[in-house]
Amino acid sequence: MEQGMDIQEILKRLPHRYPFLLVDKIVSYVAGESLVAVKNVTFNEPFFTGHFPERPVMPGVLILESLAQACGLLNFKTYDVDVKTSNFLFYLVGLEEVRFKRIVEPGDQLFLHVKNMRKKRDLWMFSTHAEVNGEVACTAEIYTIRKDLSA
Repeated sequence: MEQGMDIQEILKRLPHRYPFLLVDKIVSYVAGESLVAVKNVTFNEPFFTGHFPERPVMPGVLILESLAQACGLLNFKTYDVDVKTSNFLFYLVGLEEVRFKRIVEPGDQLFLHVKNMRKKRDLWMFSTHAEVNGEVACTAEIYTIRKDLSA
C-alpha cells in the first residue's frame, strides 16, 4: 500500500479545478487496485447557497462526482502519468446500483473508497462508497474509460 497524495499531486493527476475539484487528499492507494480519498465539505462551497439555503445538503450528484474523481485518480496513478503531459484522459461513462443512505452537510469529512473490480481493455469498473464518521453516505458502481486524445 502506497502513502497518500497531497493537493499538489492531485492537481498533477486530475484535470479538474475549482470549483469542480472535489477531492482534497489521498489517504492511501494501491495502484490498479484501490484508493481512499478525502473531501472536506465546507459551508463556503458554491452549491450550498442554493441546495438548500435553510438546511445545506451536499447534492448527491456531487458525492458521485467526488467518487468518480477518486476513480480517475486511481486510473491516473495506475498509469503513473501527469494529466498535463499524457495523451489521454479518463471519463465517467456509467453509474449503476447508486444508493444514498445519509445526508452530507457542511463540516463533514467525506471519505471516498474506490476498489477496482474489473478492467477490460480501457474500461474500468469500480465498487465505491462514501462515508462520514464510518457511516455509509452513498454506494455506487462506477465505470470509467480511457480515451486517447491524439486519435
